[in-house]
Amino acid sequence: MATSKAKSTKSSSAKKSTAAKKPAAKKTTAKKPAAKKTTASKNTVKTVKATAKVTAVEAEKVGSEKTKIVSEEFKTEKKSVVKEFFARKGDPNENILTIFKDTKIIGAIIGEIIGTGLVTSVALTLGLFNPLYLIFAYTGITAAVFALSGAHLNPAITAGMMATRRVSAIRGTIYIIAQLIGAWAGFMIVNAFYNAGVNSGNIDAANTLLPTLATADSITASVEGYSFFWPITMIEFLGAMIISFFFARALDYKRGAFTFAAVVAGGVFLATLFAVVICSNFLGIQENVFIMNPASAFMYGLLPASAEGFDALIGQLMPMLATYVIFPVFGGILGFYISDIAGKLSHKELKA
Repeated sequence: MATSKAKSTKSSSAKKSTAAKKPAAKKTTAKKPAAKKTTASKNTVKTVKATAKVTAVEAEKVGSEKTKIVSEEFKTEKKSVVKEFFARKGDPNENILTIFKDTKIIGAIIGEIIGTGLVTSVALTLGLFNPLYLIFAYTGITAAVFALSGAHLNPAITAGMMATRRVSAIRGTIYIIAQLIGAWAGFMIVNAFYNAGVNSGNIDAANTLLPTLATADSITASVEGYSFFWPITMIEFLGAMIISFFFARALDYKRGAFTFAAVVAGGVFLATLFAVVICSNFLGIQENVFIMNPASAFMYGLLPASAEGFDALIGQLMPMLATYVIFPVFGGILGFYISDIAGKLSHKELKA
């Protein structure tokens, strides 16, 4: 009996020891996931570090590439300043083959003919010694024609637009021809009314004359042999330069037809006022010796009607062309370039 109890005691103790050992084994097994977690976290840290290193390297590469691109763009920009300044600002596809495909050019031609005709009519009727009337007339004409052609109304302006490549050569040439036709039409209309008055006998042709463009040789000076050629030529040159500068600036302020017309008319007023003051106060000239519009100048009787011979004709023609055509055209071009240089230095884009 005692033996059986001892055996049962041993077996029960053995069972207890076995049962006691089992949970220990379970605990040991429970440690394995913790080890896995540690390994996984170490791998994650390594992956994050590796990714951070790659990202840093990529960021450095991207940064260096951006720096290179910016420096290259800066170099290119520095190199292409002159090219950009003289780059074409108008329609690059416009040429003699494409310009007449669109009916807009017809509207532009009509606008230039009407506008230049009205400008010439105003100069012939009001004269150029009334700049206050001229500014209102020019504002209205420019605002009316602006949407049709851009309201050049002056070959000096068109020459400046062509030189700065705002318009194509073919468009500029067409505009100048239209301006000459318009100036001729304006002169013919005013002259028709004038002749009607003379023929009716209601006005005396000797006392009532149409304003004419007096040449430098026809103006008498107190000093014998003195010529007003260079003073009058410089008035034409500076006046055309002022008008074209205002026109170029008006292109930047182009928020509407009235704003554009007001700026342009302000330039015409300033140039005319300048010419009136110089002629009256400084030169003692009370005649119309300036017009600052080559198209209107032709209609004022720029070309001599007669001469003793071909040499005499050329001798009369060349000084007048220089005063009323060549120098005003150069003044118009210079005014646009001055405006473009000022705009470029102030970091503003040049507009067409």
